[in-house]
Amino acid sequence: MVFPLGSVINALAILAGGALGLLLHGRLPEKMRQVVFQGLGLCVLVIGMQMALQGKNGLLVVLSVLIGGVVGEALRLEDRFAGLAGKLKGLVRSKNTRFVDGMVNASLIYCIGAMAILGSFDEGIRGDHSILFTKALLDGFASIALASTYGAGVLFSALPVFLYQGLLTLFAGSFQAYFSDYLIAQLTATGGTLILGIGINLLGLTVIRLSSLLPSLVVIVILSIVFP
Repeated sequence: MVFPLGSVINALAILAGGALGLLLHGRLPEKMRQVVFQGLGLCVLVIGMQMALQGKNGLLVVLSVLIGGVVGEALRLEDRFAGLAGKLKGLVRSKNTRFVDGMVNASLIYCIGAMAILGSFDEGIRGDHSILFTKALLDGFASIALASTYGAGVLFSALPVFLYQGLLTLFAGSFQAYFSDYLIAQLTATGGTLILGIGINLLGLTVIRLSSLLPSLVVIVILSIVFP
């Protein structure tokens, strides 16, 4: 069984970057934080577009997002995720009013993406940690900007990142024969579509209930297997 070393390093990088961001909280000019978030939002849009264009069957990607959104709203995933983060906030007695936003947004940014999926698969299938190590570096720098604005909630995103990527690594190692290049491309395209939503939220253009769209990542696997 492959040890999810990449996920461990990724989580530690988020904690380190987040801690540095907390130290800088209040010391960074508001305009500088705003520019950092705008730059991050634009970069996320570019990454999401690059990922979305990697799909082999765009119709299945569209269907997966639509069906996944319906399922996610029926399960009230957005509300449940926010409620869970709210309970965590109460447990740590955080006075930061943006704790929930920090944990939810950071978790989504770090978990939904080509590097998280492909890196975990590469680690599980070939034992190669390089993709996740690179992602850890990027997430660490992103955590500095996120934590300086949102606060301690960003640090708690390290836990879902570790669990999500670690489970993907173990899953890939156990069922590697079922993951074709086509299936990985479809997963990447669907994740890229959700990444575009993250970029839009970061830029403040509108509010997309991204947690409710998460089931689309499961739906695209099912549709891609049924319609190869």
